Amino acid sequence: MQTQSTKQGELLDLKTGDLVEVRSEEEILATLDEQGELDALPFMPEMLQYCGKRFRVYKSAHKTCDTMQRSGMRKMEHAVHLVGLRCDGGGHGGCQAGCLLFWKTAWLRKVDPADATVDDPAPVVAAPAESRLLPLVVRNAQGPAFEDGTERFRCQATELLRAAPEVLPLLEFGQFSKDVRTGNFGVGWTARAIGVGVYNRIQRASNKTLPRWARIRGGKDWGYLRGRAQGKTPTGRTGIEVGDLVRVKSRKEIEPTLNENLLNRGMGFDAEMARFCGKTARVLRKVDQIIDEYTGKMIYMKSPCLVLENVVCEGAFNANCPRAITPYWREIWLEKLEDGAEGRPQTPAQSAAN
Repeated sequence: MQTQSTKQGELLDLKTGDLVEVRSEEEILATLDEQGELDALPFMPEMLQYCGKRFRVYKSAHKTCDTMQRSGMRKMEHAVHLVGLRCDGGGHGGCQAGCLLFWKTAWLRKVDPADATVDDPAPVVAAPAESRLLPLVVRNAQGPAFEDGTERFRCQATELLRAAPEVLPLLEFGQFSKDVRTGNFGVGWTARAIGVGVYNRIQRASNKTLPRWARIRGGKDWGYLRGRAQGKTPTGRTGIEVGDLVRVKSRKEIEPTLNENLLNRGMGFDAEMARFCGKTARVLRKVDQIIDEYTGKMIYMKSPCLVLENVVCEGAFNANCPRAITPYWREIWLEKLEDGAEGRPQTPAQSAAN
C-alpha cells in the first residue's frame, strides 16, 4: 500500500458523460494508505460492490461544499461522482444519508466510447472471499468509540475537510471555468451562480455595517426566505408513505412553519429547497438515522423525514456545488396527492444523481 497520492490515473481528464470502469480491488488497494485512504479520501466498504463495473461520470468533483464549518466551496483533486452511485450505509451502521460517492480517478479507468456497455448500479455484489481490500476498509469505517461506548464512524463525509483542505474564494474564477469545461454546468447557469454568490456576500456585509432600514430586502440572501413562526415550530403528520405522490407546498405555506433561522424542529429549509415549491415528486424513502459529519456519531431522529425522488440540491445558490445532496423534507412541507395528478420536478438533469 502507498502512503501518498498515487500517480496512477491522475492524468484522467474526465468530463460529464464519460464512460469509466471501476478498477479491481487489488488495483485500488495499491493506491491506499494504512487508513484505507487516498489523499485523505476513504475508499469505503459500500464502494466494493462496484469494482469491475462500468458507469458514466455524473459530474467532476473538483470542488465540494463544506457542510461542517460552512467555509464555502473547497477544492478537491482528481475526483468525480458517478451516475447513480450513492452510499447505501451498509458499512456504516445503516446510515440513511445516501451521500453521492466520491471516486478518485486513480480508482477508475476510462473506457473506449465505442464500447458503451454500462452496468446497473442497483445490484449488490458481495466481495470475493479472498478480498484483501475488504478488511482494510471495514476496519477503517470506524474510529475510536466515544466515552460512553457509542460507535464513532468514519466516512467520506466525516473526512471531507481533510480530503478537500483548500477553501476556494468565491471569485477564484478557475473553479467556474472548470465547471463549464467539464460539463458540470452551462455558461448561463454558471454566470447566474456567480452573481448570486456576489449578491449574498454584499448582503451579509450589509448586515454587519448598515442599519436595518438601509439594507436591500432586509439583508437577506438571494431567495429571500423568511421564517415566520413564533415560539415552537409546528408539526404536521399527514400519513405520507414511501411511494406516495406529493406536492411541495408554496413558500407562503412553508414560511409559517420556520423560525427566524429557517428551522423546523431543528431541520433546515433553504433557498435550494424553495426552488421545488409547487413541484411534485414521489416519496423515495424515509430517513430516521444519519451520521453526524462533524462528530461521526449516529443521530437518531425523533421524527423521520422524507427524501423525494429525483430532488437534489442543484448548487444554484451554492457556487455550482456538484455534490447533489438529497434534501430532507418535513411532512408539514408536503401535500399528498392522488395518483394521476399532473406535474413533475423541473430540474436541470439532476435525476441521474439519485
